[in-house]
Amino acid sequence: MLKPQNSPTRELINLDGLYSFKVDSDRAGLRDGWQQNKLDTALEMGVPASYNDIFTDSTIRDHVGWVWYQREVRLPRGWAGERVHIRLESATHEGKVFVNDVLVAEHVGGYTPFGADITDHVTPGTTFRLTIAVNNELTQATIPPGSIRQTEDGRRHQRYLHDFYNYAGLHRSIWLYSTPSLQVQDITVATGFTGTTGNIDYQIELGGVMDGPERVSVRILDADGKQVAAAAGAEGSVAIHDVVLWQPGKGYLYSMVAEVHNGGKLVDSYTQSFGVRTVEVRGNQFLINGEPFYFTGFGMHEDHVTIGKGHSPAHMVGDFQLLGWTGANSFRTAHYPYAEEVMDYADRHGIVVIDETAAVGLNALFAGFFGEGGKKTYAEDFVNEDTAASHRQAITELIARDKNHPSVVLWSIANEPAAAEEGAREYFEPLAALTRKLDPTRPVGFVNEISGTPETDRIADLFDVLMLNRYYGWYVHTGDLALAERALEAELGAWEEKYGRPIIVTEYGADTIPGLHSLYDQPWSEEYQAALLDMYHRVFDRTAAVVGEHVWNFADFQTSNGIIRVDGNRKGAFTRDRRPKAAAHSLRRRWAQVQHRKPDGQEG
Repeated sequence: MLKPQNSPTRELINLDGLYSFKVDSDRAGLRDGWQQNKLDTALEMGVPASYNDIFTDSTIRDHVGWVWYQREVRLPRGWAGERVHIRLESATHEGKVFVNDVLVAEHVGGYTPFGADITDHVTPGTTFRLTIAVNNELTQATIPPGSIRQTEDGRRHQRYLHDFYNYAGLHRSIWLYSTPSLQVQDITVATGFTGTTGNIDYQIELGGVMDGPERVSVRILDADGKQVAAAAGAEGSVAIHDVVLWQPGKGYLYSMVAEVHNGGKLVDSYTQSFGVRTVEVRGNQFLINGEPFYFTGFGMHEDHVTIGKGHSPAHMVGDFQLLGWTGANSFRTAHYPYAEEVMDYADRHGIVVIDETAAVGLNALFAGFFGEGGKKTYAEDFVNEDTAASHRQAITELIARDKNHPSVVLWSIANEPAAAEEGAREYFEPLAALTRKLDPTRPVGFVNEISGTPETDRIADLFDVLMLNRYYGWYVHTGDLALAERALEAELGAWEEKYGRPIIVTEYGADTIPGLHSLYDQPWSEEYQAALLDMYHRVFDRTAAVVGEHVWNFADFQTSNGIIRVDGNRKGAFTRDRRPKAAAHSLRRRWAQVQHRKPDGQEG
């Protein structure tokens, strides 16, 4: 689904703002048809935002089930004769959209967009009632998974197997937009280059009513808007001479203007930005544009005070500024697809992205950690065929949304699954194959946790890059950095020897209370966090196959209630309100010096 835009043939209206808001405590809304009338509520809720931290009522924060949003929308009278569409960037984790009384769209999966053509249900120049029901429930059939139990006093309690808070609601923008009856429905761009010539392959998919000899053409514009190439046909190739490459730190973008004409008349026009670059894994190197690339940065979260996972342009720019301040050149979208505006910003500014699905918690080890022990991971009552179907959907929708972003260089299809358990290969082999089929231009990986060692892991050979989350010095060998250093180096060496593939350490770090100081290696102190990171970096510099370091985490973030966390996860280099800890300054000094590694693994 192409992102809506204004163009010579399209118009776009943003529907963000305040909505009437009602919590469906008795699970009656769908049964009683709340969409048929004005919501009986005095509450209002802002969109986009999580609703959990907005209200003072704890029953709203802890609610499990459906909530309802509603507002009146006026359709421009100038849209007569156009197709009218609605698009939600996300509804976490399930959404149903009603126009007046009619269900027009529904979707399960909290981090990718969905929508509908609502032309037959609205009249230009008049208003309609927009009602959106959002459900935050997680089950064994969802990605990410979870379970629901009922307490003795009748309350419903959501259990989930990931270590970040299950924020819910309408986290991203809602759009109303018009298109012609015949429209550009999808665009796929793949790029390469030979010498100074860029090679662009494209495919354009049309949708809607075709009533004649439609002609499709494309024009390629450079960053200044000058036409540098053109081609005819819905599928083909085009060359850009004296091409300017998209590079890390230099996000040069071209525009592909796809146009549909009929009888000499412009029917539809859509502009797709893209960058010319290549990505390749060769031996133990990760190459961008044929040059070795070394990842520096973080795993991150969409998480801010009050708005939770709600997208905010100002917060986004602030976070990217801090990434630049530290010297980070990349990040991972842990553990779900981020707002599309984040990807657009990374494209424009040359920030490299590891793009991850919401498949976190596929591991019986964490089931025990979160109070549901005794499970096998790959079993009928846990990760089963229903889970796999949702996982296939998540991969498909992620690639469909983000395939044209030059910033995305690697697909991560899961975070910390049970890679050493029986059944892992049968589950992941078809998913890896699906990812490559949908996008043969990018490497594919998954993020491995510590129980999947070089000796026990069953699936690493299915993937192009080894992505490892390791916590030596924190969860393992806590407080003993000398022992942790030896253990880390031994394991990385074993991976290097067995596979000879690039290794990105995608998580490493220590929980840290800002302002807690110590003369000694005392866990939770700012000095210990900085010393632990320094230890990892010494090992990385001695391991040729390591091509990247992503600290966990960029900033402290909220987690579920529990005694193992003190007001959330405190592994951030920054606090939740983005104040730097000592580690942030340490990382800034290191990343100012880190260069791309030479083919022999030595520092450049």
